[in-house]
Amino acid sequence: MAAHTRTAFLDSGEQTLTLKKFSLSVLEGPDKGAHAAFSARSAQIGSSPDADFVLDDPAVSRFHACITVDESGYRLLDRGSKNGTWTSGIRVNDVFLEPSMTFRLGASVLRFDLTAEDVDIHFSGRTRLTNLIGQSLEMRRIFALIERVAPTDATVLVTGESGTGKELIAEAIHKNSRRKDKPFIVFDCSAVPRDLIGSELFGHVKGAFTGATGTRKGAFEQADGGTLFLDELGELELDLQPQLLRVLEKREVKPVGGNQTLKVDVRIIAATNRNLIHEVREGNFREDLYYRFDVVRIALPPLRERAEDIPVLVGHFLEQITQQTGRQGLNISYKTMEKLKQHRWPGNVRELRNFVERAALLAEDNRIETRYLNLQPRQPEPQEAHPAASTDFAQLAADEEIPFKEAKNRLVEEFEVTYWKKLLQRTDGNVSKAARIAGVHRKSLEYILKKLDISREDV
Repeated sequence: MAAHTRTAFLDSGEQTLTLKKFSLSVLEGPDKGAHAAFSARSAQIGSSPDADFVLDDPAVSRFHACITVDESGYRLLDRGSKNGTWTSGIRVNDVFLEPSMTFRLGASVLRFDLTAEDVDIHFSGRTRLTNLIGQSLEMRRIFALIERVAPTDATVLVTGESGTGKELIAEAIHKNSRRKDKPFIVFDCSAVPRDLIGSELFGHVKGAFTGATGTRKGAFEQADGGTLFLDELGELELDLQPQLLRVLEKREVKPVGGNQTLKVDVRIIAATNRNLIHEVREGNFREDLYYRFDVVRIALPPLRERAEDIPVLVGHFLEQITQQTGRQGLNISYKTMEKLKQHRWPGNVRELRNFVERAALLAEDNRIETRYLNLQPRQPEPQEAHPAASTDFAQLAADEEIPFKEAKNRLVEEFEVTYWKKLLQRTDGNVSKAARIAGVHRKSLEYILKKLDISREDV
């Protein structure tokens, strides 16, 4: 069932996709009777608390499948699940849905329906916006949102996995705003030592602490008149959050060791790959601060959910490599491109760029080949982990030029999977006992296990 598209007469070439709200109902499984309606263009289904439709089914993967809509209609996409997505007894990866159609995920059977209510989704006629590139409907929807919000001073929260391009979103907003000729300052909340964050954000006066030999402007002062991009917001320590809240409310900063406050005119954009609502519930993030940031939210989808963008991204990266190296005639076959579109890209656009650069440098006869994907580091199974594993991974990550934060996140997740699986094996799958040994709340451990896609069957 195709959605209806109409063109709006706007200078930006914005268009509107009119679609019916869709609903999901659980007919069989642990969540039988559950029902929800969706007005967004897509909905993630899985056992993760971060999914849009959460199933408490041990046979369902964290992000098992998703429903998305474009000009062609409503599509059900499997997201590389363990147990597959099934309809009419056939395992499917990508299938169009019709009203009253049912499908199975794990032990759960769901029914898809359309409601009577229409929803308009705006998307740009552009496929490029500043440094952003994408021809998928989802990216063009984001372009339209940026075009609308950039001229304002509204605070923006950008969410998405590592490597999706959250900083590029912030840059695009800044460069399309009235502040474009003023500073664009990036502050990474995860990269500054805890005891220096206050000084780095708000500045300090001479003698404020040992080593403070002079007065220094913080990130807010440096960005005065322009835009401050707070990356990895979810990493900000709880005791520093009240200071940030005061700055957002009063638009003034007080340097460390100083007695006077300074007025600042700064537009704030923040980014995180964490679920801040969950962090609020866990007591790790202030609720009032969360709502200060969550004025306009831009959710960047992972690359695996917008495979139609891969050809234009690959072409863009090849153009850059040609300009940088002078190497001409690099090409990629249709078959190879299809393989790239099927790849999971856990490192998202950053991983794709690294692959294209590596494949271009090593290409024989100017052909880009997918065999260079095998150079990406793989996580060993937990039972194969050994004391030297972290050293081996660190060496491989450095050799492959994987960004520090991405390599650290992968290694931490590898450690967490190994730790919790072994602890659950020791406790015969007793979650309460494992939580007591680890010194965490049972509810927190349940969330961790869902996040890591670990079930009792795994141990």
